[in-house]
Amino acid sequence: METTLQIYHTSFAFRNREFPIENGKALQFIYSSKHSKTKGGLFAGTATTNVFRNPKFKKAMTAMQSECCSPDEVIVGPDFHQSLYCHLLCGLIFHEEIQLVSSTFAHSIVLAFRTFEQVWEELCDDIREGVLTSRITFPSVRSAMAKLLKPNPELADLIEKKCSRLSNWYGLIPELFPNVKYIYGIMTGSMEPYLKKLRHYAADVPLISADYGSSEGWIGANINPSLPPESTTYAVFPNIGYFEFIPLKENVEEHMQENGNVSFLSTEPKPVGLTEVKVGEEYEVIITSFA
Repeated sequence: METTLQIYHTSFAFRNREFPIENGKALQFIYSSKHSKTKGGLFAGTATTNVFRNPKFKKAMTAMQSECCSPDEVIVGPDFHQSLYCHLLCGLIFHEEIQLVSSTFAHSIVLAFRTFEQVWEELCDDIREGVLTSRITFPSVRSAMAKLLKPNPELADLIEKKCSRLSNWYGLIPELFPNVKYIYGIMTGSMEPYLKKLRHYAADVPLISADYGSSEGWIGANINPSLPPESTTYAVFPNIGYFEFIPLKENVEEHMQENGNVSFLSTEPKPVGLTEVKVGEEYEVIITSFA
């Protein structure tokens, strides 16, 4: 948790210098699944579950003016689809206060607004009547949403008007959230294929790729947030783990031939340290964490 907060705070400082936000809320599509127990009695869960369920997470988001607009009950809700619906509803209720839209991965943001295309009329009905749809079945989630949901026909009419004038949902995000400054989530690597659809929803709203990490540990922060996601670079944090880098060979067969057909495993290059990497070369990252 400590290294997570260190990464969050550092990247936010650079991000907020380029795209300052002020006392706003964040529409965060985040989900915290339940912990389970292994046969050996150990707690098991996703890395993000441990983060989102930690009390320090909420404090950090508030300090970074990125407080989630959804109640905790929605984040820890036991059903993904119900939580997603409620995240969208909360975003609409606080539509003028939303200054950033985020999720762990770009895919989750795209999925959220694809879902919005299908359920927006039902969301408008909830807002108009002030009554939550029957599709939300968990008492804790219904109770939390009831505190936020009041009849608001004016807002329902506004959302309907905005949605009806969009062409193929282009620019949906700034249309719904007029004060949004940027969209934030991991957008590199396997998330790059979702950028085209995300840009369609975002129109001119900047896309900023989140930090570089893995379930095993964090690696680096995005300290150049003005770059497009395809050009994102990360600064490695040498104090949150011990990092080594294995140089990647472009052609395994060539490498084996050069070494007299010796097994590739025995000829794999030795790892180098953080100060020994060379610009332009590709490496596989080895993390040794404090755990």
